[in-house]
Amino acid sequence: MFARALLGLLLLMLAAPACTHQVDIKQTFKVTDLSGGWYDAGIVDGKNKLVPTVSFRVEKNTPEEVRPLAVNVLFKQIKGDTDAEWDDVLLQRIDFNEGNRTAVLTLRPAAGATGEPPQSRAEMLKNSYFVDIRAVIFAKQSSSNWVELARYDIPRQILPH
Repeated sequence: MFARALLGLLLLMLAAPACTHQVDIKQTFKVTDLSGGWYDAGIVDGKNKLVPTVSFRVEKNTPEEVRPLAVNVLFKQIKGDTDAEWDDVLLQRIDFNEGNRTAVLTLRPAAGATGEPPQSRAEMLKNSYFVDIRAVIFAKQSSSNWVELARYDIPRQILPH
């Protein structure tokens, strides 16, 4: 009896990887419903804090099961013709629980823009020293390389809570 159970478990383990496979990420996945703005994080260390936020879904164009997907969003400061890395948010695994798409993913880094009170959050966005942020969305499966799926410049707008 134990040998049969062990054999069944072994067959199940061997069959599981056959159900999913690695795919061409750029061809199989796309970012949809992309939006964003600045989240009002309140007062932190006596300063007003705004945090860039990006929301999106990932869709796959195949009904087949695929290996889990990891997503990394790099938040970069836009400085002239160059982007300076600022912060990032990593999701080690996203699930396609709504058919062939994910639920809305809303990501914001720990880093944010700060301003001295009594300057309002809206005034912060208008300040000449305010630096815009670009979100660059990457994805990968297991040991594959990161592949860029989308870029999004965070608009200067305060998001509703």
